[in-house]
Amino acid sequence: MDFETIRKTDEERQAAQLSEAARESFTWEQAGEMLDGLPEGGLNIAHEAVDRHAAGAARDRVALRWLGRDGARRDLTYGDLAQETARFAGVLRRHGVAPGARLYLLAGRVPELYVAALGALKAGLTVTPLFAAFGPEPIRMRMEIGEADVLVTTAALYRRKVADWRAEIPSLKTVIVVDDDAPEGCLSWTAEMAAAEPVEGCALTDPEDVALIHFTSGTTGRPKGVLHVHQAVVAHAVTGRYALELVPGVTYWCTADPGWVTGTSYGLISPLVNGATMIVDEAEFDTERWLDILAGEKIEVWYTAPTAIRRLMRAGPEAVEGRSFPQLRHIASVGEPLNPEGVVWGQKVFGMPFHDTWWQTETGAIMIANTAAMDIRPGSMGRPMPGIEAGVVDRQDDGSLRPCAAGEPGELALRPGWPSMMRGYLGEEARYRKAFADGWYLSGDLAIRDADGYFWFVGRADDLIKSAGHLIGPFEVESALIEHPAVAEAAVIGLPDETAGEIVQAYVALNPGHSPSAELERDIRGHARKRLGPAVAPREIVFRDSLPKTRSGKIMRRLLKARELGLPEGDTSTLETEDTPARSPAP
Repeated sequence: MDFETIRKTDEERQAAQLSEAARESFTWEQAGEMLDGLPEGGLNIAHEAVDRHAAGAARDRVALRWLGRDGARRDLTYGDLAQETARFAGVLRRHGVAPGARLYLLAGRVPELYVAALGALKAGLTVTPLFAAFGPEPIRMRMEIGEADVLVTTAALYRRKVADWRAEIPSLKTVIVVDDDAPEGCLSWTAEMAAAEPVEGCALTDPEDVALIHFTSGTTGRPKGVLHVHQAVVAHAVTGRYALELVPGVTYWCTADPGWVTGTSYGLISPLVNGATMIVDEAEFDTERWLDILAGEKIEVWYTAPTAIRRLMRAGPEAVEGRSFPQLRHIASVGEPLNPEGVVWGQKVFGMPFHDTWWQTETGAIMIANTAAMDIRPGSMGRPMPGIEAGVVDRQDDGSLRPCAAGEPGELALRPGWPSMMRGYLGEEARYRKAFADGWYLSGDLAIRDADGYFWFVGRADDLIKSAGHLIGPFEVESALIEHPAVAEAAVIGLPDETAGEIVQAYVALNPGHSPSAELERDIRGHARKRLGPAVAPREIVFRDSLPKTRSGKIMRRLLKARELGLPEGDTSTLETEDTPARSPAP
């Protein structure tokens, strides 16, 4: 079906942080006025996120509310956070860890992880978060590439995933475990924090000093270490305010794991820079728990992933019956494109649509978004954020770029120069230079820009399907399949075909109450043919219990294709689930 535009009311437009007038007059120089800065032109993320608030009226405001999986709760005010991070900076100084050293984080959502990240930034270190569910090899590889100096982790993770190879990384001199029972060769967080003298103030870091290294999860080959500098905090402040409606005192919940870029940029830095109270839930996804948190913690702004939205949808209407969320005023999605069905479901259940956003590890912050003042076109990524020039281009044989007309698919590109733009790939200068051409950063994503300036995701450039002369974006087909009432999730790939070049094959996971059958397969294919036309609709539907995803929620189409063709699967260390085949019976 075609989804109608969701119109915003005049009241909603007036309440939004970003008006059209503000968009038109925006400059990055102006945006810098949202921050304090440091003497001599310095800039430090930790000062902007913590210390400046702790020195003012927000000192006693809750900065971080932690919800333990077992029911424990802990509040840290901005004043508490300033003291704790200063003490951890003292721990680092006590052990001779100098500014510029690289600190890695390997833990779940525990308060110590957030204190360590901010304390390390305060001390002038470079911080690298790692996903705690990684196996030993991907952890070792990332720490080896980045020449880790310090690791903050738990005793259990250290024993299971680090201890056996620690000696292979000679740079790793200091390991701090957040448990009282520290393994041999490790320091106890509790003991070290008790013994350390707090460090006053923040290191006088330059805006261009490297603050963060984020490793892309990758589906094949060696992971890329993406370098971001303290200047990125300008973009974190602006996009948090204008794309996510973060203002001082708002209660905000970002469900992203701290091991990923979203969990750092918008699960830590942006909310604190904007003076919000952020909710941190230690537990993994659970429908009842999540809905309880939304209501019980009076969440006002919620930033989550399409995978989680689809799981909530899959739970059925009974999951939200009898619940109300009167305090909720802005909901947004991140991580992969949000299908139109999810946008409309948000409107039905929460009284507001999910506002999709687009950005990448390399961009460091939200680049394109559906903001609170905008009419929402379900399925659209939205429009560029203020200060961002986005375009759609076509690569020519001579290496130049041709601008694409409205409605013409091409590669999504951005004009360089925004504050959170990556400054390099760690140790891979040639790879970094390859990401730019003709004055544009090339994202590798295919998109269409409509006549009104809204951008629409088509697919990754290497996921595009070429069938019988048609260029087919997997996302379009997946969105049509999800409209079928039996389909919870869908993934689409192209398989080689002698006649057509490639044929479209779809994999679907079903909603509760539906079982694979030849009849259902025909019905879903028929729905897709009516919605998309026979040239674009899948030739075959394969039922699966679940679809393979990265831990950040992105469906791994390339892994499906590799398995179908018997090709090497590359790096599967970031998989959330292993998919189980349940191919439909032959019709």
